[in-house]
Amino acid sequence: MAAEIWTPLKLIAWAQGYLARAGVDAPRLTAELLLAHALGCVRLRLYLDFDKPVAEPELARYRLLLKRRADGEPTAYLVGVKEFYGRDFRIDVRALIPRPETELVVEAALAHLPATGGVALDLCTGSGCIGITLALERPCSRVLASDVSADALGLARENADQLGVGLELLQGDLFAPVPADVRFDVIAANPPYVPTGELRRLARELHREPVLALDGGEDGLSVTRRLVSDAAARLRPGGALVVEMHESHLESLPALCLELGFEDAEARRDLADLPRFVVARAKA
Repeated sequence: MAAEIWTPLKLIAWAQGYLARAGVDAPRLTAELLLAHALGCVRLRLYLDFDKPVAEPELARYRLLLKRRADGEPTAYLVGVKEFYGRDFRIDVRALIPRPETELVVEAALAHLPATGGVALDLCTGSGCIGITLALERPCSRVLASDVSADALGLARENADQLGVGLELLQGDLFAPVPADVRFDVIAANPPYVPTGELRRLARELHREPVLALDGGEDGLSVTRRLVSDAAARLRPGGALVVEMHESHLESLPALCLELGFEDAEARRDLADLPRFVVARAKA
């Protein structure tokens, strides 16, 4: 009896059902991304070659990827890349996977970063997606980025090199490694903000990401509180702090910013209408 011939179209249809039964979000897209990775091609090629038989080595590779994804390993870690603000970033277990919602933080930061002569800081940079994007969108600006994790900074450096950005990368806790004499037009940050008690209830994929970048302490503000307390003094007059937050911080984080010396602070929502980040403006 002849062996079954698997084509990209048949594989995607089968894998979609397999991933859906495993509770994986966006099973069709995931099936396509993993197959393209297994075949070493772009997703479009899957449909250009929709009836081309897939060889056994690629089939074996695809089966393994599907099993790992069904077991909870994030797609971005499996394929090693994640799109952010229209660009592909390398990603692995050294840092959080960039989320589309964080693009809103970038847009808010860009609104406060002059086209020429601006200076920006990306705290808790992780993969570097915020700082690198600011540098690419404002090529005449100076952009610094810091992270306490040497592993994360290594990944950020790889992304900066790959995308041709001269990002100034600094290792240390928040502002500790940042030159004391530099003042910024904007400080952007995606700090750990998940309350410790909620970590165990996160989606299983998030359990594969570095807990150091997720755990914000009992109320989720342990890192953010320290960040905000030092930020106003590091901004130019009228400069802005843009910081991502947990939805439970809708009232507490703007109030904290005002208490710690900012002129005003506004919580903003994402496309799902969830509180996502705060923009706080330093006194002019």
